Amino acid sequence: MFKTLLIANRGEITVRIIRTARRMGLKTIAVYSDADANAYHVAEADEAYRIGPAPAAESYLRIDAILDACARSGAEAVHPGYGFLSENAGFAEACEKAGLIFVGPPASAIRAMGLKDAAKALMEKANVPVVPGYHGNNQDADFLGEQAVKIGYPVLIKAVAGGGGKGMRRVDDPADFARELKSAQREAESAFGDERVLVEKYVARPRHIEIQVFADGHGQAVSLYERDCSLQRRHQKVIEEAPAPGMPPEMRKAMGEAAVAAAKAIGYRGAGTVEFIADASDGLKPDGFWFMEMNTRLQVEHPVTEAITGLDLVEWQLRVAAGEHLPLTQDKVPLKGHAVEVRLYAEDPAKKFFPSTGKLLRLRLPSNMSHVRTDMGVREDDEVSMFYDPMIGKIIAHGETRLITLRTLRGFLSRMEVAGPKTNLAFLAATMGHEAFMAGDIDTGFIDRHLDQLVPKGGAEPRVLALGVAAHLLRRKAQLEASQRLGDEPFSPWSASDSWVPGGHRSEQMKFLVAGEEVMLTVVPDGEGWRIVGAREEGDDMLASAAMSDDNALTATVDGVRLSAACVSRGAGFILIHEGTATEFEIADPMDVDVASDADTGALKAPMPGKIVQVLTEAGASVKKGAALVVMEAMKMEQTLVAGVDSVVAAVHAGVGDQIEAGAVLVTFEESKD
Repeated sequence: MFKTLLIANRGEITVRIIRTARRMGLKTIAVYSDADANAYHVAEADEAYRIGPAPAAESYLRIDAILDACARSGAEAVHPGYGFLSENAGFAEACEKAGLIFVGPPASAIRAMGLKDAAKALMEKANVPVVPGYHGNNQDADFLGEQAVKIGYPVLIKAVAGGGGKGMRRVDDPADFARELKSAQREAESAFGDERVLVEKYVARPRHIEIQVFADGHGQAVSLYERDCSLQRRHQKVIEEAPAPGMPPEMRKAMGEAAVAAAKAIGYRGAGTVEFIADASDGLKPDGFWFMEMNTRLQVEHPVTEAITGLDLVEWQLRVAAGEHLPLTQDKVPLKGHAVEVRLYAEDPAKKFFPSTGKLLRLRLPSNMSHVRTDMGVREDDEVSMFYDPMIGKIIAHGETRLITLRTLRGFLSRMEVAGPKTNLAFLAATMGHEAFMAGDIDTGFIDRHLDQLVPKGGAEPRVLALGVAAHLLRRKAQLEASQRLGDEPFSPWSASDSWVPGGHRSEQMKFLVAGEEVMLTVVPDGEGWRIVGAREEGDDMLASAAMSDDNALTATVDGVRLSAACVSRGAGFILIHEGTATEFEIADPMDVDVASDADTGALKAPMPGKIVQVLTEAGASVKKGAALVVMEAMKMEQTLVAGVDSVVAAVHAGVGDQIEAGAVLVTFEESKD
């Protein structure tokens, strides 16, 4: 076994690999870009080496910089993690030429599965079923459009060299094919340096089920069972579980054998995942699945397999890379209970899951819940950067049954405290408790189908408003008391921080912007607490009392119900975190009657930093609500910005190739001609 390991990656996967490597007695070496100089993975490693500026193309994707770090550190082996160079055959070869052990498959296996079209042809020869479609080399747009018609709509355009949902577009209407093809090609070129695509039949009720395989250098290969990754948004996985709900034993056996055959057909070594699409229209059946692709690396969702098997897949990777035999044969691989993983992303579900950036002002995890594992890539006070994937971390629960696991995970999520960038935490918790999801009625269209139920609506419920009022008053009181202690007459009744005035207590009008919506409340002191008027639509008053700890933990009683929350300062306002939902309270000036929403500003603004890749409108154009105006690339994905209302374009203020900051005005509008 080698003694030193360099992890050619960043974030959550690097921290996770370090954990196992350290347990095995290995020295761990990290690399970092300028944006990651103070990152979590850097702090966790025994040593860390700078490899370049923030953009991945100038750091984490530079083979020469990685190899230089290996030489300077004396590393004997390199683990690529996932993403970046993990499926780059040239990197695997470069490591081998440099005398380094590459913790992954041989370059030949990476190449065999790296291009989806060639991989599907190879699988057909190995008698592995594949999805109907065009997998050839002709990339002429008209020709591909003709093939789509032959296949039959809806179709799926997929980047040949792609993964992670990048360069992938579903097309339902032939009239949209050309536009979506160009968009997929641009994104594929940006992410993989290869704009080629293939076109496949889109299965009506698809289940995304994958098989974890492992092979050693001695001809042995095993299946570690399946994972269901059907819950996706924008073709990226969000929730994964193992085993797959409703999986018949005979289908598990058939898929496992097909996956092992695929691995053996390319002389595979190490951890790999063979991904299949299954038709769930009439339940899962042994003859109803087709090969999609093989990921020649460790997957993001590998912890659910670890949970149900009790195995450490990173340890298996390291041992196989060192030349050892697989620790178990197929008949000895255990399968115990059920596991579910959710990916916590910095993104805004209410805005089509648009990525979010910024400092993590609060990141607290429940400490008293067993059977839950957290693989985090950042810490409190770390920055979620625009340069990399917006995943904050993963939460994995394991239980005897699927329902027990879902309840455990939902309880954990509702007790998490995350504030700073927008996140999908409340969305994940809502999904765990959705009746259809709990019943196993899932496919890749689940999120779109139930989006209205899974994404919190605008505004806040009355008890959250009451908690927000209590938090504001306690914060204000603490600030007044702190300033009065420094004053000349700290004990004067005129310096008191309560609401007393000559003649008794006074009521107070409070104006907040809560999650972007204006809220006007009246607050009247009542005993040790307050009576809040206007929080409920039916007009009933609410009674609240509360206390705030030094750690900004809020304990309150609202109408006789004991509640808890956390309060995090942001600018002139604060973020209130209650049951996993972060609600922003902005303290509005009660004399200010002109509170404009984004829809009223007469401009389309950039929601985050990024690069303009396409402008789809011009001055003088009449546009309808929802019309695509600008396409920008941010956090490794293309985002299409649309018109909020029917309007006439007054001017376009950005061009293709422009690097823009968050809030930059991209398009301005006139009033509608109607």
